[in-house]
Amino acid sequence: MPRLFIAVDLPETIKKNLESMSFGIPGAKWVIPEQLHLTVRFIGEVDGALFRDIKNILDEVNSASFTLQLKGVGYFPPRGAPRVLWIGLEKSEPLQLLRKKIDTRLLRVGVEPEGRKFSPHITLARLKNSPVHKIANFLSGNGLFSQEPFQVKDFKLYSSILSPKGAYHKVERIYSLT
Repeated sequence: MPRLFIAVDLPETIKKNLESMSFGIPGAKWVIPEQLHLTVRFIGEVDGALFRDIKNILDEVNSASFTLQLKGVGYFPPRGAPRVLWIGLEKSEPLQLLRKKIDTRLLRVGVEPEGRKFSPHITLARLKNSPVHKIANFLSGNGLFSQEPFQVKDFKLYSSILSPKGAYHKVERIYSLT
């Protein structure tokens, strides 16, 4: 069964900039540039009929193109051992609106809303037993991180296959924004 998520891709220049930051933390599994993205909605595993319904219902999402700006760094979870190192985003009402429109359409085909709050971010690395002082050094050194705004002209439905080497993402369909 396919494991699905909806995402916004990043421009190549931003991916290269993020790749240049990807070092200095032992135990970090850095996300390769080709897989850097902003997850708008995680769906999970679905059967073939629901997969087809999702692909089709997302055609109904009508939203205008907008800009996003990456800003700041942090980690999840906020308490306990850090497991994910992330790049943040400036607040974006158009992104929140896109997410709501997507959720509304998905609900119509039986996909329940996510149980957690939407926290837009780009996963930069997954952490395993990484020294806290190295993470603190990374956050301190990159605390003022910011990128030029970029235009979001579409969103994509991805399938994801998990393997021991990590996830492989495949674009299933692209949905243009007006």
